[in-house]
Amino acid sequence: MKFKLLVADDEKNIREGLAAALEMDGYEVVTAADGTEGWKRFGKGDIDLVVSDLRMPGMSGEEFMRRIGAEAPGIPVIILTGHGTVENAVSAMRDGAYDFLTKPVNLDRLSLLVKRALANRELALTHRRMEEELEHQKQFETIIGTSAPMRRVFDTISRAAPTRASILITGESGVGKELVADAIHELSPRKGKALVKVHCAALAASLLESELFGHEKGAFTGAVSRQRGRFELAHEGTLFLDEIGEIDQNIQIKLLRVLQEKKFERVGGEETVETDVRIVAATNKDLKAEIEKGNFREDLYYRLNVVNILVPPLRERKDDIPLLIASFLKEFAQENGKTVDGINEKARSSLYAYDWPGNVRELRNCVESAVVMAKSHVITEDDLPPTLRQGSDEGWIRIPLGASLDESERIIIRDTLSFLKGNKSKTAETLGIGRKTLHRKLADRGAADDDEE
Repeated sequence: MKFKLLVADDEKNIREGLAAALEMDGYEVVTAADGTEGWKRFGKGDIDLVVSDLRMPGMSGEEFMRRIGAEAPGIPVIILTGHGTVENAVSAMRDGAYDFLTKPVNLDRLSLLVKRALANRELALTHRRMEEELEHQKQFETIIGTSAPMRRVFDTISRAAPTRASILITGESGVGKELVADAIHELSPRKGKALVKVHCAALAASLLESELFGHEKGAFTGAVSRQRGRFELAHEGTLFLDEIGEIDQNIQIKLLRVLQEKKFERVGGEETVETDVRIVAATNKDLKAEIEKGNFREDLYYRLNVVNILVPPLRERKDDIPLLIASFLKEFAQENGKTVDGINEKARSSLYAYDWPGNVRELRNCVESAVVMAKSHVITEDDLPPTLRQGSDEGWIRIPLGASLDESERIIIRDTLSFLKGNKSKTAETLGIGRKTLHRKLADRGAADDDEE
């Protein structure tokens, strides 16, 4: 990495001499004739260290240094002065100078100070990056995945979460949309406030309206007191609306108004309540198709879908299955007080080959069941739920991940021949190859040549 330095001094000879000396040390150097010019150049944002005279016309070196300290406190500033008093030195160091040199400048001393200051800055930046990475991993620790599709999800979350934008999380049931909502809240400036969740499909329309907006005493039978709704409870926080595609048109209209105007009235009330809520919604429905059917308002869709996060189904991120299995094994072994720390190859192959229509939720339930049923510390195929064991029944061929083409062909021929009870003619026909080709392949593998028509 080539560092860029800024030298600010009103004396041209000193300014150019220092720049030349620092360039000989391998740095890229830009110059400024006073503090005002220096501040403009610093504002471009690519300066790693500043060397500034203390006494300059216009903006002084002291003011220049204070502005740098306020704007970018990690940037080291080395002060130069022709008035080398203790008071100047103490004042400059108190205001944040990295160090202090008197004129005429000892170039060897300056070179050493610059080298040390940049080394300290690089260490600080490295430490900060490590902290940010650890914090980033911590925020996503409930969402397991390193596959390319999940990295795209993490990237979108990281960029959208700090904003105020409404987010629509889409994806099939069981992919982990609620976990994405949790991560968005935790990475947002609202993390210290409430994250309030509403499962829109779990409540009838009349109950959902009261749940969202609250109600006044006597608004309906059973309303014996005023109740605050989820919008009020989530004030200054995040409101997660799960299964947003299930709400009816009347509530859609009221929800649209809240998104537009930031205000609403409780059921049975006249008082207008203002709210500051960040909306995160989720659905497993195709809302565009619902709009065409007249089931969902287009204007509400665009209000909700400022940022879209599509969570991929498990069948499209099978690279994550090993991590998910390991996490679930550890969780359920501890929960059930069992020593289960592995899964054999045949069971693992079954888990990889399955399409997981229920996605991560189904895999989680499967591993929990397998841990409960396990007879030893290693899960076998017999421990898996029947749905997965069926994959090894008649009519299926299972090829382990990582098998070579030659090994895959051997398995296909072997299992097809077995399924057809050794009939080579039917096997050749089923595989779409000639009988002579099948005989040759069997001979290459040392199989007997006796035929069974």
